[in-house]
Amino acid sequence: MSAQKIRNIHRDLGYFYLGLIISFALSGIMMNHREHWHPEKFTIEAKDIEVALPAENEITEDYAKQLAKDLHIEEKLKRQMVRKGKFRMQFDNTEVELDVKTGKGEIVQFVNTPLISQTMRLHKNTSNWWIYYSDIFGLSLIIIAVTGAMMIKYGKHTFKQRGWKLTAVGLLFPILFLLFLS
Repeated sequence: MSAQKIRNIHRDLGYFYLGLIISFALSGIMMNHREHWHPEKFTIEAKDIEVALPAENEITEDYAKQLAKDLHIEEKLKRQMVRKGKFRMQFDNTEVELDVKTGKGEIVQFVNTPLISQTMRLHKNTSNWWIYYSDIFGLSLIIIAVTGAMMIKYGKHTFKQRGWKLTAVGLLFPILFLLFLS
């Protein structure tokens, strides 16, 4: 394949996917830190509550729906769970978290953060058409990387002279992470 053809493929795929690359990169950074910061939603109100909870084995979906009514939450219950001593209920724009032993907790009402929540939804979307589009995007990123490595044919900055060393070092980080940190 000619150098010009390689450059053209690299350039055109780069232009075509520029918006998606930036979107995935930014939302990926935000998702990496979602345990410490919730960029997807903006809290409108948080208030402390205390509820007399039944025994843990009696906390069912029906109980959660009734509790939501008692707490004047009119949204549809998305999920409820008891885990690590906490009873959690999630709705579209409200979350309730209560300590199972004490019944103390809080209700948090929020709205989705414009643009950020939609961008982060790209990472979570599992519809068939998006999965196929994401697969094509992934393959295109591989092509962009390979054509980028092949673009410089002469001199001391070619893949053969220098690029393979940087690639090897770059591959070490995910390999070390998989071996030692996960």
